[in-house]
Amino acid sequence: MLIYDQPIKPDARPAAVTAPAGFSVLDLAQLLWQRKAAIASAALISACIAVAVGKSLTPKYTASTQLYVDPRELQLVDRELTPRAQDISGLAMVVESQARVITSNNVLLQVMRDTNLEKDPEFGGGDAKGLLGSLLGLFGIELRPTAEQQKQIQMSALEALNRHVNVKKTDRTFIVDIDVWSYEPAKAAMLANAISKAYLAESKQSQAAAARRATSDLSGRLKELQERLRNAENTLAVYKAQNNFVGSQDTLISDQQLSASNQRLAAARALTLDAQAKYDQIAASRKASSDAGAIPEALQSPTIANLRAQFAEARKRQAELQSELGPRHPALRQMEQQVQDLRRAINEEVERFAQAAKNDLIRARDYEASLNKALETQKRQSVQMSQASVRLRELEREVEASRNVYQSFLKRSRETEEQESLNTSNARIIGEATVPQRRTFPPAMSLLMMIGFALGGLAAAGWIVAANQLMPGTNPLQPRDKAPSEATKEPAAVEAAREPPAAEFRAQPAVSLIEKPLIARLQETDVMRTLSSILATDGTADVTRFGWPTLRAGFPLMTVLNAMREMRAALARRAGQTPPVMAVIGAGSDQDRSIAALNIALAAARDGAKVLLIDADLKRRALSDKVSHLAKSDSSRFGWLSIGAKAPRAIQTANGISILPAIKATDAKAGDAIRKAIAQARSTDGHDLVILDGPAMPWNPIDRKLLEMAEGLVAILPVHLDINDSMEDIIAALGGAEHKLVGVVLCEVDPTAVGQQRDKQYA
Repeated sequence: MLIYDQPIKPDARPAAVTAPAGFSVLDLAQLLWQRKAAIASAALISACIAVAVGKSLTPKYTASTQLYVDPRELQLVDRELTPRAQDISGLAMVVESQARVITSNNVLLQVMRDTNLEKDPEFGGGDAKGLLGSLLGLFGIELRPTAEQQKQIQMSALEALNRHVNVKKTDRTFIVDIDVWSYEPAKAAMLANAISKAYLAESKQSQAAAARRATSDLSGRLKELQERLRNAENTLAVYKAQNNFVGSQDTLISDQQLSASNQRLAAARALTLDAQAKYDQIAASRKASSDAGAIPEALQSPTIANLRAQFAEARKRQAELQSELGPRHPALRQMEQQVQDLRRAINEEVERFAQAAKNDLIRARDYEASLNKALETQKRQSVQMSQASVRLRELEREVEASRNVYQSFLKRSRETEEQESLNTSNARIIGEATVPQRRTFPPAMSLLMMIGFALGGLAAAGWIVAANQLMPGTNPLQPRDKAPSEATKEPAAVEAAREPPAAEFRAQPAVSLIEKPLIARLQETDVMRTLSSILATDGTADVTRFGWPTLRAGFPLMTVLNAMREMRAALARRAGQTPPVMAVIGAGSDQDRSIAALNIALAAARDGAKVLLIDADLKRRALSDKVSHLAKSDSSRFGWLSIGAKAPRAIQTANGISILPAIKATDAKAGDAIRKAIAQARSTDGHDLVILDGPAMPWNPIDRKLLEMAEGLVAILPVHLDINDSMEDIIAALGGAEHKLVGVVLCEVDPTAVGQQRDKQYA
């Protein structure tokens, strides 16, 4: 039976495949146990070397100091000490930025100035002056470095100090650790504390410098803002004076005058109405037949009261005389004349009251008219003032804005000036560095000894195993074979069958194994089925509508597609620069091989390759039967591929595949036409891959010539047949060409399901 997970031997007989020599884990353990002394010696030597190396290394000591860097700085000017809400991610970024500031050049240079590291030999300084400096020093001459040399020495010391410092931030905290290593423990602690103090000083100086810059900028703007405010106020005052905007208690004088005029006009109108009523009453009394003196003014007048008393007395006397004297008596006549005189005097007095009332009415009307005229004038002035007040309010807004800006800048300038002397940084040292008592490098001698012992033992064991494999003669242990007693029990016929014949052994002195071909499984889940005889879509042939099962589209990660890509890659490596030729062969004579060949071409076309699929099955011509009638019905739409006098046309499909059907001729002419087509496809570089569908087994000499032109072969093994027998038949038929096998496709697709599906659809 064929074993697919083992390489295929040229004669394809499992009995001839021999397992390579080797030994098991037990053999390896025995080998290492026999060499235990050498392994132990090497391990001890390595341990001693590790201890010696550790002793020779200069120890390093690391000192650490801890800083609490709170990004929420103190707010000493505002009401709150710290802001209420801040972004957590932003705070973490601030702390990380401050950790980078610790190793900045400003901080490290300050540390160098404070500790004189430029003269420390550990950091590139020291008193070494060279040979010339030493000789001159004997004579009392000291060479001083130039400014450039001093700068170079300083930069070297700065770079060395930067390598000695390691700053790290603890996750989810505001704690920053400063680690400084040195060859001297006291120096390491001193440098760690110096760096933390230099950082705090640098932070304070940077804040003071920022406040100083802000104060300078604000002070520079104050003079300009003050001048702008003064100009705005002057413009407002001039405009008020020009437009008579004068008032008291937030009210203009014109508005006050207008209000007073309205009140006086109302009072004048009331007086006019009163005078008119008085005059109308007096006039009505005079026209009536009643007593003319029966008015309030006449009744209140003492003159009229006296005249009316005299008139009453005269009437009384007249009545007495009339009763005593005759009508023509002089005394009576005199008394009648006296009564008439008193009545006329009373009427004249009442007339004077009427004239006075008329005069009062005229005066009230004149006064009302003058007030009304003055009010109209004041109204016009008020309208003009309202129009002028628009500009006034604009000027007032400018003055107010300039005043607010000036006051804000003045206040901020005073605050920043005070902040120059305030330290708002919230960073502090929470743990000063102490002199370390243990070194950090190299590790402890016990650890070095264990490491050296383990590495030495492993190295010795690896060397022994490698020497045993490379030089088998030096290995006292042989691979674990069967015991002699078991070997003698096997029949002689089995031993004879196991050994190849002498003639065959001489023909092949060295048995070479062939690379195992790739195996792919074409399953029902990988394909889709369509109705047969539907060959064209939009005027172009479509291979997915031949009625054969074809690979599903949109599944680039299918296992069968990856296997086919690897087959094409192996084929391309064999072909080199020329378009490779792949022959699809199979043990059966049904259409499984043609279906598999079509799917291999379709997979290559979907990967972007231009594929020429040639029907090389000169016996059955299953592929040609699918497309030959299409070529006859419409030959003008397809291109020509000149392969002979009776060359068929290569049919272009909508899937990127050119299908060349087999010509109807003798096998020799058909084979020549196929070989010419392959040669032309290789010469024109019009295709990336040529796939031969066939030839079908058994192969004649013409078919073998076609197989010789192919760089690789793909065997199709239908699962409804015995795949082991089919594969053995193919290898036996190939003879010495089995090395061309690049892949094996196990076809699990049932072609008969096509007809069944069609019957179900049309049932």
